[in-house]
Amino acid sequence: MTNSAFWFRRDLRIFGNEALIEAVNNGARDALFFYCDKQWQQHGSASIQIDLLERRLIELGNMLAEYGVCLHIIDAGDFAAIPELLKQFCTTHQISALYANKEYEVNEVARDKACENIVNLKLYDGDLIAKPGTVVTASGDMFRVFTPFKKAWLKHFVGQSFTVANWPLNQEQPTTWAAPTWFKYTGESEKWPVEDPHIVDIVSKFINNKLCDYQQYRDFPAIKGTSGLSPYLALGIVSPKQLLAEIQLHYPEVLEQPSKPEFCWVNEIIWREFYRHLIVAYPKLCKGFNFNQKYDFVAWRDDQQQFQAWCDGQTGYPIVDAAMRQLNKTGWMHNRLRMIVASFLTKHLLIDWRQGEAYFMSKLLDGDLASNNGGWQWAASTGCDAQPYFRIFNPITQSEKFDPDGSFIRIYVPELKDVPAKYIHFPHDYLAVYGKGQYAGPLVDHKLARARALDAFKA
Repeated sequence: MTNSAFWFRRDLRIFGNEALIEAVNNGARDALFFYCDKQWQQHGSASIQIDLLERRLIELGNMLAEYGVCLHIIDAGDFAAIPELLKQFCTTHQISALYANKEYEVNEVARDKACENIVNLKLYDGDLIAKPGTVVTASGDMFRVFTPFKKAWLKHFVGQSFTVANWPLNQEQPTTWAAPTWFKYTGESEKWPVEDPHIVDIVSKFINNKLCDYQQYRDFPAIKGTSGLSPYLALGIVSPKQLLAEIQLHYPEVLEQPSKPEFCWVNEIIWREFYRHLIVAYPKLCKGFNFNQKYDFVAWRDDQQQFQAWCDGQTGYPIVDAAMRQLNKTGWMHNRLRMIVASFLTKHLLIDWRQGEAYFMSKLLDGDLASNNGGWQWAASTGCDAQPYFRIFNPITQSEKFDPDGSFIRIYVPELKDVPAKYIHFPHDYLAVYGKGQYAGPLVDHKLARARALDAFKA
């Protein structure tokens, strides 16, 4: 039998990790993870996400040791160093077959290409339900619009019951393992548990208590109506297939009934698949290019003072400011708010979406290139399936609709805590009369900014 090992990437789970299970079934008792802090800095990854990753790696190493599998965490620095370090590892441990899950970004694909001649690299699509290239148009092309993609995706899986592969090892031959002493752990991510029992509990409570109401409450940031699973999906601590299998235990016909409320969250999983398939079909999306080339000549404004005000939550639009302060304080932002603040930056301030995309990645606990890029280009109207450029979110009406009494705003913009709900969505006239609190004036006038954006995009 050849000596096998498993290479962890952003798939930091034991259970439901089919590539890992296949490796173990082929004799693998060694696993490795390349710690690439320089590469993550180049990619602009948030420190809070690296903190969560480190904590999960420690948990993963301890879990694997209970089953006699040793996790080797190798300090590589960047991807360029990996081929030589991998060669040394395979030579030392006499590894001839290495199992791993694919990563689809350009740099990651190039990394794997550089390692193909070192070892028999067996790659799986463990981050997706549908493999890239399998959900395509009749002519074999990638869909450019989400809804036809979703319909084709569903045709592939309607009637299919998803299951999670069983873990093949017992705990009869544990090994010893110690976490690296050089980890930079700071505790930023401590509010997010990394132990499997806690994560199973989060999944269970969402499906049992929130899934049916997700469609009704998901857009209201003051309500905890979302799943809270995005950080775990981003690091592969859970997989979309695992989650869909769990949902089907409760709602076996969820894929056959897309009009039912419980399908609404599954639709978000399909969006995630869509954006991943896109970066495979169009690698330029990993390199900062507009998907829609006709918008390459939009005259974006270079106003770093206004950009910084947006970053700091000092725009004078309470829902925008509350959202940005939530991001800065917690490393997370509610999805409806991501759309609002992205529209504000790209349309009201007419600042290049790439600046917003990079800032999000530098702060997000659930930072993910494909989804982040897809969301930003959607908001900026430069992307695949983007909303038309002439549709611009009004931050005041969005605030009135989704935070009607200002409950969310008051949490993160405490200087407005005493402003009556009637005025809190744009409080400047009220503050001018009553002089309560110190709150930033509006950076731009909504009507004038909207007209400016329309002119820029039309040109």
